Amino acid sequence: MTKEIDSGAETGFDRLLQFTLPDRNARGRIVRLGPALDDILAAHRYQPALKHLLSEALVLTALMGALLKDVGSQLTLQAQADEGIVNLLVCDFRAGELRGYAQHDEERFAALGANPKLQELFAGGYLAITFDLAETGQRYQGVVPLEGDSLSHAVERYFAQSEQVPTLIRTGIRGGHGGIIAGGLLVQHLAEGEEGRERLHSRMDHPEWEHVTALAGSLTEHELVDGELSLEAIVWRLFHEEREVRVLLGDTISRGCRCSVVHFEKVLARFPKEDRNDMRDENGIIRVDCAFCSREFLIED
Repeated sequence: MTKEIDSGAETGFDRLLQFTLPDRNARGRIVRLGPALDDILAAHRYQPALKHLLSEALVLTALMGALLKDVGSQLTLQAQADEGIVNLLVCDFRAGELRGYAQHDEERFAALGANPKLQELFAGGYLAITFDLAETGQRYQGVVPLEGDSLSHAVERYFAQSEQVPTLIRTGIRGGHGGIIAGGLLVQHLAEGEEGRERLHSRMDHPEWEHVTALAGSLTEHELVDGELSLEAIVWRLFHEEREVRVLLGDTISRGCRCSVVHFEKVLARFPKEDRNDMRDENGIIRVDCAFCSREFLIED
């Protein structure tokens, strides 16, 4: 395995690892979330099954966010169903900062039991993936129905339909008294080395892609959440027979809530003075709730 940088200690929790397989025109991202995931989930009293769902969404968001190259760019994952038991799930990733939350009907959710199906949670819902590129200021969004057995399957479908990029995703989640561990692997085939260009030759049955998926598909959920197994060791186990594997450390991940009094003051300043006056309580204070961190901000001006 070829490493492009000296990574020092091998990668464990809350750090992305990037890799490419030059001979196969493939790239990948792998991550394992631990303390940062606990920090995000602690903002709300989610039921265990909802913690599992949000953990999967956060892993997927980190993996896709790691595909962004411009500093300051943002990836947002949004799953929404107006009549669903989970009516809204939102996660975003920017420069290593990860955040997310879910809105749901607690009573209806509890009635589904310990292992609810995706279609039960998001009946008639959709998945939106949004790339906000810092360098150009452009925004790209793809929307697909929330179908399949998991959010991971829905994201694979997004890349196949909206990006025409063959993509394999594996996720694993383990809960316990010591907190939740969630890991994920994303591998893509860029046919003819066409990264950054229209993928006219994308083929799900391309021999190179079939070879890569046969190797990557052998990854187990246990390996993804095994804190004693480094991410480098996983990549080595999967692809050690390849002539060359290039590995590069990605962002360190932390819970990122960008809310502050100053931030909300700037947002509110965009509203007419009359509208701001209508927002004030009897003490002249505007109260703003942040759904991501479950905090209330008091704006006096």
